[in-house]
Amino acid sequence: MNSPAQITVLPGSKRSAGPQGTRLFSAEELRQFAREAAPVLLGRASAASPVLEGANGALLGRRLSLRAGRQTIGRRGDNDIVLNDLSVSASHAWIMNQQGHYVIMNTLSTNGTFVNGKRIHEAKLRHGDRVRFGQLEFTFLTRERGAGASRRRWLALGAAVLLAAGIAAWWLA
Repeated sequence: MNSPAQITVLPGSKRSAGPQGTRLFSAEELRQFAREAAPVLLGRASAASPVLEGANGALLGRRLSLRAGRQTIGRRGDNDIVLNDLSVSASHAWIMNQQGHYVIMNTLSTNGTFVNGKRIHEAKLRHGDRVRFGQLEFTFLTRERGAGASRRRWLALGAAVLLAAGIAAWWLA
């Protein structure tokens, strides 16, 4: 998140500081700051932009975007991905993009990090893996649900057309 020195007051603000130098923000300004800082991805999951999609609790269906490099995950506010749940440690795990593959690493959390039900220290993530931090569970997505089925349908249709063309050519010859 932006440091206080980097935050600019939006147009239309009447006051920029309180009597003790405390910055004052309108509700709209706070909503805009939250939108800018939110790690939620509203778009589609892809290999270039994978997401962790909440699989239980208050985060059910909510998507957290993953970026290149290392991201910290934990309950403390200075993490890249903040999970406000008592079962999550203050500094719970790291998730890193290593040569095009996402790797998750537990950072000695109290309740552990799990991938597909197994407690891990470090694991390479694949599409559809279930990742759990304490009691919060997510699904690692690198493509949208049904994308593989749609591709298989197109391949099957193409094979059927080629087969029909081959039969027609044989029949007419």
